Amino acid sequence: MRRIVVLLLASLLLPFGFADVAQGKQTVVRGPGQAQYDVELTSDATARTWTGRQRIAFVNTTGKPLAEIYLRLWGNAWDGCTAPVKVSKFEGGTPGTLTVNCTALKVTLTKKLAPGKRSAIAFDLAMTAPERLERFGRAGAHSFFGNALPVLAVHDWAGWHLEPDLNLGESYYTLAADFAVRLRHPAAVQIPATGVTSTSGEGKGKTVTTTSIAKQVRDFAFAAGPFKQSVVTSPGGVKVRTWWTGTVTAAAVVDARTKGVAAIDDFSRRFGQYPYGEVDLVLNDKWVSFSGMEYPGYVLLIAPPSEEGPVVHELAHQWWYGIVGNNEYADPWLDEAFATYASYLHWGDAQPDCWPGQLDVRITNDTGFWKKYGPGWSQYVYTYGACMLADLQRYIGTPAMERLMKGYAKSHWYGVSTPGDLKSAAEAATPKDLAPFWTSHQMY
Repeated sequence: MRRIVVLLLASLLLPFGFADVAQGKQTVVRGPGQAQYDVELTSDATARTWTGRQRIAFVNTTGKPLAEIYLRLWGNAWDGCTAPVKVSKFEGGTPGTLTVNCTALKVTLTKKLAPGKRSAIAFDLAMTAPERLERFGRAGAHSFFGNALPVLAVHDWAGWHLEPDLNLGESYYTLAADFAVRLRHPAAVQIPATGVTSTSGEGKGKTVTTTSIAKQVRDFAFAAGPFKQSVVTSPGGVKVRTWWTGTVTAAAVVDARTKGVAAIDDFSRRFGQYPYGEVDLVLNDKWVSFSGMEYPGYVLLIAPPSEEGPVVHELAHQWWYGIVGNNEYADPWLDEAFATYASYLHWGDAQPDCWPGQLDVRITNDTGFWKKYGPGWSQYVYTYGACMLADLQRYIGTPAMERLMKGYAKSHWYGVSTPGDLKSAAEAATPKDLAPFWTSHQMY
């Protein structure tokens, strides 16, 4: 039986993102890696427009010479070539023409980069928050810069990943990197941001600089405006900063903060200690397309929240997408189902009998499929995926599932996971034959 399982696993790995399988070991190479982002920006008087320079240093971790890299300018996804995010004056490479609805930019390196060697590019950057109530947008006097900073695209066994943003869930795929971001702005403006932040004054105090340092994160997001804030430290030692716009009620602030403190410590116990030191909860009562959106160390939340609210789900994403990464275009269920299941665990909801039985489509489809599928896609990606995990817990037992979740997170800490990785981790966590389970849940 063991040999049959191994052979079955080997036959399944290639479709789910492995380049090769040799003597039980995967040979997957992703890059560019070990990236360091250094950003210096200055705002206008309203903190809606920011200009400055960005430098990205990186190592060629792909295992073959690199003649070019690609940048993803996700902030242009909804506006196309009107381009609220603009780059120019490159050093270290020559830019091509924006493609993929102006979200992908090829940069031919000045010198071909050998495997294991480090290089860097730098460019001028200008960003203006669009007039819309979105993660990259503006609400009154508050501007939000989610998925606005240019980031490196990923090259792996499939080549460069230049998938589009389909305005459905998230389409992002990035590797963990270090960010040092310095934002110069009017003193009246507050800056919630990814990372550990500090603010220093300049001159007569009319202008200040907020510096954020973030280690091993997949993206960097921030907001700017006359926010109010409170700071508490969870019993587990995580600093929880709650920020809110002027129209958010005091009750909504307390609700989000209380749930956030409890969730960040609970997930640390379940999946491994939260590594970033602090997390920012940013509340606004005006969003158009979401109730919550996750970024490393920073989440956007609707207020007032629902009974359970988006806080717990978005903080679960700190592990499932943030710490344990995945290609969100290819495998949206990997992070969304895990975040939903984590919320079930937190609330003590066992979700008995929630698996609906034979599905008409697989929950493992990519974002391109779900865009064509239409309404109801999230029921599969979020709910049925989480139901599968709840059923897996019942099938292998709670102790084995707890070992699986913590071990799976540890094995892919700051890395990238695939469906094949999950399958391997589950089969290693229990002596039970999981073939009937995968078949009944149409997973593999």
